[in-house]
Amino acid sequence: MHPSRFDDTGRTQVTSDRMEVRRLTRANRLWGSNGVTFGPDGRLYVAQFLAGQISAVDPASGDIEVVVPLDGPVEAPDDLAFGADGSMYIADLTPGRVWRRDSGGEYTLVSDQVSVPNGITCVGDRLFVNEMKMNGRLMELFPGGGDPTVLTDGLALGNAMQLGPDGCLYYPQMMRNQVWRIPPDGGVPELVAGEVDDPVAVRFDRGGVLVVLSRGRAGVVTRIDLNTGARSVVATGVVGLDNAAFDHENRMFVSSFASGGIAEVHTDGRTRVVVPQGFDGPFGITVDLGGTVYAADHFRLAGPDATGHDGREPGVVTHELMYAVHNVTADDGLLHLTSQLGDVRTHDPVDRTMRVRATGLDQPTGIAVAPDGSLVVAETGVGRILRIDDTDTVSVLAEGLDHPLDVAFDGRGRCYVSDDRRGAVLRLEDGEAVVVADGLGEPQGLAVRGDELFTVEVAHRRLRAISLATGESRTDAEDLAVGLPPGITRTEPEPIPGVPGRPRQFAGLAVAPDGALLVSANGEGSVLRLEAPAE
Repeated sequence: MHPSRFDDTGRTQVTSDRMEVRRLTRANRLWGSNGVTFGPDGRLYVAQFLAGQISAVDPASGDIEVVVPLDGPVEAPDDLAFGADGSMYIADLTPGRVWRRDSGGEYTLVSDQVSVPNGITCVGDRLFVNEMKMNGRLMELFPGGGDPTVLTDGLALGNAMQLGPDGCLYYPQMMRNQVWRIPPDGGVPELVAGEVDDPVAVRFDRGGVLVVLSRGRAGVVTRIDLNTGARSVVATGVVGLDNAAFDHENRMFVSSFASGGIAEVHTDGRTRVVVPQGFDGPFGITVDLGGTVYAADHFRLAGPDATGHDGREPGVVTHELMYAVHNVTADDGLLHLTSQLGDVRTHDPVDRTMRVRATGLDQPTGIAVAPDGSLVVAETGVGRILRIDDTDTVSVLAEGLDHPLDVAFDGRGRCYVSDDRRGAVLRLEDGEAVVVADGLGEPQGLAVRGDELFTVEVAHRRLRAISLATGESRTDAEDLAVGLPPGITRTEPEPIPGVPGRPRQFAGLAVAPDGALLVSANGEGSVLRLEAPAE
């Protein structure tokens, strides 16, 4: 039995005396997968931006060992490289730092003068990094000390780069669909390839062929012969490709920012699963009247795939790639979404259109549809509950709350709010918040079924049921894999405007048409279904 990212025994089981519990998806063993490279020990090292950790994967067995823990000094690793002496260099994207981790596990800050560092590579004992932003720079850094040397600037989002067989550094410009090169000692940058599909990573195989990964839904890999310019393009089906590494046998292994996992990709596009993909979160969750489950998974809108991908365990299907999506609710054929970008959107899954309903909000999280059809949103960052009407006019329903996270309505049209910092569930009455239940352990996801309200107590990892008639409560399930793994504590950094950040923790909750409860087990990367036992 493989360990999960939440419990290294792999035996995490939800306990409940009242409900039957089953996973709609397998647990995801990697919390996203970004930069990958082979280490001196032959294992594939995987940077996990969303988790803030780095793991080593055995490409033969799929075994995983956490090397850089998620409560360590590295906050948001997006790429990594090994130097000639075996040291690991890490691009820590969100705080703008580059780290060196020596073979003994000691960390040294190489530089904090890089903005949004992403692509990183070593050339012998030299270290190069580029910036994933508009007008980004490509620089040489000096682990022994000294200011960075800028080789070139003007990059339109740099990313994974590598030294080519001609001795030049090759790098993508993501927003321009181009691949460029420049000598490591500086010079005039040269365009190598244009009209490349959404390039996210530039790699070379053992034969010197340029390999470019694309970040879209099709998982496109483009191979370019530098001598002739000839191209071959295959679709791997790996959604949201991020990076690749080649072993000594020239086998190609790829990562996915959207769904984690590791896959071996053959030249014809066929894949072999090394570590299965799954949810990076999931966070907010909903289910439509037809029973389709949708989960907000930060980089995408996704859901359980009942057919699975290996014939044994249910996997995850990507409905749409969407950046920073955090919560979702279904109503009348539409999906309403909140985003860590500070906006609220309405998505039509049939014609795949998107309508922006509000922008500039401070950490919008919970979202629900009121009886009159308006959207009600918890603006967590400023302690408000907002209403968005059908003309997209925003008004305030309540303010002065501590840290409202989720919202839900009962059959009488009354609005309920979970507040994790206050440890309470509240009901809004004429703009005032009345306590329905307090003394709870960080209540997050919220849902109403009949005359009962349910919430996920993340601090206690349990599902709590509260009677709306009497206020009495009970525990319906325990040992939920929600929140950070046991024993891990850390302070989430404040979001930086314009800089991509890792998602805030949120364990969503929804009621299915048949009355079952769905829980976002964001600690392990699965969706749980809880229902009354069959009689």
